[in-house]
Amino acid sequence: MLETWLNRPTIQCREQVDDWQQALAICAQPLLDAGVITPDYVPAIIRQQQTLGAYYVLAPGLAMPHARPEEGAKAHGLSLLKLQRGVVFNAGEFDPVDLIIMLAAADKHSHIEMIATLAELFSSEKDMEELHQANSKEEIQKIIQRF
Repeated sequence: MLETWLNRPTIQCREQVDDWQQALAICAQPLLDAGVITPDYVPAIIRQQQTLGAYYVLAPGLAMPHARPEEGAKAHGLSLLKLQRGVVFNAGEFDPVDLIIMLAAADKHSHIEMIATLAELFSSEKDMEELHQANSKEEIQKIIQRF
């Protein structure tokens, strides 16, 4: 089911980025290109982080940035950015982050199935370790296809 949202056009791999803001912008680009989010979405995430801290860094090396539906989400979607060298999100012991999965949800309720499937992935130590070690879209897609 995750491959409905995380597929070749929405998965990117990079060696590194300059900072967490650039990581967000790169990760968001497939969603922006597909019209899933508006240009306001990433600035909303950045504003939230400046206010609340890195609230979306969920585990060591893993971030799931998102904003509220009214802040620029036009549809449901996910995009994934895998970095070979992680970037600091000012998330303490969870830094550096090398796996960023951006979530867009058009409303507060209908994305629950997507979140539940992501939770299954995040709770699988084996699959998460494989994602952190992945070097290509193909490797990532093989893992995503299990969920």
